[in-house]
Order: sequence, then C-alpha cells, then structure tokens
Amino acid sequence: MKRIVLCALLLAAPLVAAQEVNREQVNKVIVLKNVDPNGIVGLFQSWGVVMVPLRGTKTLSILGPADKVSAVEIALKQLDVAPKNLDLTVYFVVGGDQPNLEGGAVPQDLRDVIAQLKGTFPFKEYKMLDVLTLRTRTGSAAETSGILNSGNPPRMSQFRILGATVSEDGTTIRIDRMHAGLRTPVVYPGKGVEYIDSQINQDVDVKEGQKVVVGRSSLQGPQQALFLILTAQVIR
Repeated sequence: MKRIVLCALLLAAPLVAAQEVNREQVNKVIVLKNVDPNGIVGLFQSWGVVMVPLRGTKTLSILGPADKVSAVEIALKQLDVAPKNLDLTVYFVVGGDQPNLEGGAVPQDLRDVIAQLKGTFPFKEYKMLDVLTLRTRTGSAAETSGILNSGNPPRMSQFRILGATVSEDGTTIRIDRMHAGLRTPVVYPGKGVEYIDSQINQDVDVKEGQKVVVGRSSLQGPQQALFLILTAQVIR
C-alpha cells in the first residue's frame, strides 16, 4: 500500500512543479511600436495580470503569473501591427411598391445584389437614395454624413464606425459598431420638427471587395424598406 502511495506522489510531482511555475510572479516590460498602451489596457482586464502604461512612452509594464504574462505578450504582438488604410462605401437603397418611389437608378455594379434582394423581398421597385464613402484606418473611429435634398430641414444620411480590423490573410474586414441610416424630418405646424430614424447598428464582417447587404430597416411604414449595401477595400 505504501508503495502505491509513493508512486502516486512521484507521478503527481511534475504536475505540482508545473503549477508552481505558473504561479511564479514575473514582471515584463514591453515596448509597443504602433498601438497606444493606454488604449489597449482595458482589453486585458480579465487576463489575471496587472498592466501599467509608462507615462509618455509606448511602454507597458506587465506583472502576473509567468504563463499569463506570456499569453498577454503573444496577444500584444498580434495587436501591435501597423494600421492599414481602408475605403468603406455604403449604398442606401430603398425598396417599395409605390409607382413614384423616391431615388435614382441603381448602378449597374449593384444589379446582382438587387437581384438577390428581389428574391427575398419582392418589392416592385428598387431605387438608390444615397452613397457615402468613408476613408479610415484600422483601429480608428470615423464618420461621415450626407444631405439627400434641399428641404428645410433636409433629409440626411449617416454612416459611422467605432473601429475596423483586417484579418491576418487580408481578405476580411471586421467593422465594429457600424451605424448607418437616414434621418427624415417631419414638420408639425406649431410644434416644430421631429426626426424619424431608419437605422441599422451592428458589427459586420465583409470580404474585401464584395458588396454585401448588411441590414434592413423599415422606412415610412411596411410599404417601404431601407437596405444598406456595404463594400470595403484595403488600400495597398
């Protein structure tokens, strides 16, 4: 019986030793090249380490168990990459059953996407309301807007993102917290103006160069719908 217990202890010894190594506290200083240390510390709050940006530098001091500090170091190498320039274009397309639907002709390069929409949403007509283009960099927030008509107040289009990243193989653009939509003014005599917002808010993954329908929102009741078609391009 004692021999069995002794063997069990010997087998467990390497595991205990490994656990002791993992619990060993180490301090490592990492110099970043591209990202702001203050902007990424929050990403590692649940990683079990203490991260302190050194003021006025791109340096991080990391304190914690050796295995966790090593994991953070690997993650930082993946984050600390030079930003890429992006061109994002969003097309505002309206579908409806009215004979005189507002908007212009849909461009030829969107016809395949519109054909797919017609297969799911059989509106009688599809028209282009607006196009907004946004040039930005990965890791940065950006926004733009447009005016659809000369009314007073005018109808406006909006497009903004919290940030964007590019996959390692460069084929997919991840857009965080995309907001796009229309603000339509409604004038009430003696009461002022109220705006009806037709908007879409979501995270989006887009294959580079592809035109993708990223959302649908009601527009002036069930007779019309606003569709957002997005394309993204990495500027090389």
